[in-house]
Amino acid sequence: MSIASAAAVKARALALGFNLCGITPARPAPHLEAYLRWIEQGLHGTLGYLARPDRVARRRDLHQILPGARSLILVALDYHQAMLPPEIATDATRARIAQYAWGQDYHDLMLPRLEALATWLRADQAADIHWRAYVDTGAVLERDHAHQAGLGFIGKNTLLIHPRRGSGFFLGEILLDTDFDSYDQPGPETRCGSCSRCLQACPTDAFPEPYVLDARRCISALTIEHKGFIDADLRARMGRWIFGCDECQTICPWNRFGVATLEPTLRLIHPDRAAPPLAEVLALEAAGYTERYAATPLARVGRERLVRNACIAAGNSARPELASSLAPLLSDPSPLVRGHAAWAYARLSANPGPALQAGLARETDADARREWILALTPRSSG
Repeated sequence: MSIASAAAVKARALALGFNLCGITPARPAPHLEAYLRWIEQGLHGTLGYLARPDRVARRRDLHQILPGARSLILVALDYHQAMLPPEIATDATRARIAQYAWGQDYHDLMLPRLEALATWLRADQAADIHWRAYVDTGAVLERDHAHQAGLGFIGKNTLLIHPRRGSGFFLGEILLDTDFDSYDQPGPETRCGSCSRCLQACPTDAFPEPYVLDARRCISALTIEHKGFIDADLRARMGRWIFGCDECQTICPWNRFGVATLEPTLRLIHPDRAAPPLAEVLALEAAGYTERYAATPLARVGRERLVRNACIAAGNSARPELASSLAPLLSDPSPLVRGHAAWAYARLSANPGPALQAGLARETDADARREWILALTPRSSG
């Protein structure tokens, strides 16, 4: 078996446009048991794929993914960029989208480069090297492995933080069946000290304790991964986020060292990509949604869930003029949209009763009916 040059691989990774690269042996992630306890406690919520037995088995043993696996190459790609102007960020008629989704879909950007790196290594070694490359799609605890490869430490908000770059970067990895002439040393276990700003900043109290995330309460998980109705007790705390959430990163002191991305396709080209007018999102039809968000991370959630999220954001806006944008959605083909529109309409309309009563009378979906009833109770309009 050939032994590859770690220095040569890292140089090639940087030449391909990655900002960081580290290499670690293909061993079980050091915090695997903590992950398994997290699953046992049900903190993954409706993200059922995280608890699938076959995927848990792969996280336990990387050889389940690639027989003969010897090493992991971890890379990082910056997405950090300047914050939105205050007049845009605080405009209550606009939604908010997490910074990592302001540009092109990073999967489409990173995976071909990872494949190119692995292909180059095979040619450089003149060996039949086998690999698997992933950009947060494989059953790999990539943040834990990235920590082992020296790319940073795990923060109290569970994100990987680089001491000179903050946490505004994507991760990708290549699992391969070759050894390297040297491996990176793990970063420090933590450098958060006594700081707990991220925990305190979370609007939905999604951190039951430091280094533990309750995905059932996380705005990012709720707006992106969760497919059904969102708990009414959480909606009013979700603000105007319709895709992801940056609250725990924005407040993190380490992100003052954030390095602006050099990738043109990741940069914000118009404020509406980061903070679209809520009225426009609420009015999206399927075709318009596809046209607007194709090749971006938002393409994965679909029109139904994005409009669901926009209904919640509108309900939290305290802008009564948005009630007129919600009114058509009370008859939307989707029960998910109808139910959340009813909740938001009750919060914004000066006289929601007639429209809500009419909607309840014609509603046939059991889950949506519960939303109409909730909207008609006095507490939903407070």
